[in-house]
Amino acid sequence: SSSLGTRLASISKIPLDAMDWESVSGLLGALGVAFGAFGAHGLKKRIKDTALLESWDTAARYQIMHAIMVAVSASVRKGNLAPSLFSIGCLGFSGSIYGLVLLPKTNGLRKVLGPMTPVGGLFLIAGWVAMAMGSRSGKQDR
Repeated sequence: SSSLGTRLASISKIPLDAMDWESVSGLLGALGVAFGAFGAHGLKKRIKDTALLESWDTAARYQIMHAIMVAVSASVRKGNLAPSLFSIGCLGFSGSIYGLVLLPKTNGLRKVLGPMTPVGGLFLIAGWVAMAMGSRSGKQDR
């Protein structure tokens, strides 16, 4: 059996041209719906702070919206820049919010997750900019 490091190294060598953006979109979307449902039902039983529940809802909504944009941008532009940016943005923005909501205030990982939220948001914005710039140039954005 190979080590985790070897597996991660081999995954990182997958060319973006080989990415199945529809599958990435479907997975991000399905997880967004599941996290949204968990926030609306299961999380409300454990967390009473309405601001945290609203943050969770925002993360799930943004994840679902941008999961759709992964597939749309890959289909419309036939390139990899915008879907890559949207995917990374979903993981950074929504993922960090989920972590911040679930982790206790004293957990040291919160110091890492806090700055990830705006960075993830910048990746989401960059995905929209890539869509706008790509559509004007008429070129593929590979």
